[in-house]
Amino acid sequence: MQVCTLHPLFLRIFLISLISILPVHSALSASKGEALYLENCSICHGIEGDGGMGIPLILDDFLKSASNEYLKQSIRLGRPERIMPSFYWMSESDIDAIINYISNWRQSPAPQWSSKTINGDASSGQLLFETHCASCHGIDGRGGKGTGMRFSRPRDLPVTAPALNNQGFLNSAPDEMLHFIIKNGRKNTPMPSASTLGLNPQNINDLVSYIRSFHKQDLTKKPLYHTEPASLIVDSPYSFEETIENVKRSITGSNFVHIRDQELTHGFDVKPLKDSRQMIIYFCNFSFLNEALKIDPRAGMFLPCRITVTENNGKVQMMSINPKHLSQIFNNSELDESCDEMYKVYTGILEDASL
Repeated sequence: MQVCTLHPLFLRIFLISLISILPVHSALSASKGEALYLENCSICHGIEGDGGMGIPLILDDFLKSASNEYLKQSIRLGRPERIMPSFYWMSESDIDAIINYISNWRQSPAPQWSSKTINGDASSGQLLFETHCASCHGIDGRGGKGTGMRFSRPRDLPVTAPALNNQGFLNSAPDEMLHFIIKNGRKNTPMPSASTLGLNPQNINDLVSYIRSFHKQDLTKKPLYHTEPASLIVDSPYSFEETIENVKRSITGSNFVHIRDQELTHGFDVKPLKDSRQMIIYFCNFSFLNEALKIDPRAGMFLPCRITVTENNGKVQMMSINPKHLSQIFNNSELDESCDEMYKVYTGILEDASL
């Protein structure tokens, strides 16, 4: 089986040239950060940083608590099992450019937090959490149901309460940051200050210790992802028509339902390439589809399943998306099993159809 080493499902943006004059260099850096933000972040956090599926980054109270290191780790690690992916593939300079762009929204310098551990009573913190925090952050600290997208929170909440019991968050947020947020709350969100809730300094320490007790995995000291190509490609020894029929038979033999065939250019105002044909074969196991979508709606990126058969200058190939590649991007361990299963289905069909 051949593999196609396509770029991940995100586009990188590069500057073509830099002029050596410092003010111009700074302007270009800002432009680079804005372009990267718009390409990778704005779909969730808003073009102006005012939020959507993701939290509003432009809020002054958020920026008062978010150090540059917190932002960097959040971008690098993402939020496993939530909508926030890990930008594991992004270079350090690109991440720094995004942070530099976000910093334009700051009304005060970025905070600097130490790695100091705050010692409190986690048992007392649990009781306080259940009383004051669980209604928004979830009884187990995992936030709203599902990945945290808009439909999983009450419509009257302007901001999705973040998952605190999340290894990406806990690897990014030090104890001092947690203490600051609990003490001060966040204006223009449902998050109240400690004084509003009648909490004293010891209560805050207890809450920090309880939240820190969720921390089970250090994501910063080991590689998080394997390298997987974006596509699976197999040469077929058969004709274009025979290969299509072979794929359909293999689909049925794998307990999937053949849905329909569609030319790759269907719906596009383009002329077919000379000596070239492309046909997409759609198929599905609806029980599997339903269960995968319950775990993470992003499974709809590769479900229903499809295999494309192409012929170019007499050479016939079959190709499909690689679910293991998507598994890296989804950053959802619950979905990994589904992706691994679909990988086996795809490779099995492709190999069977080429025998």
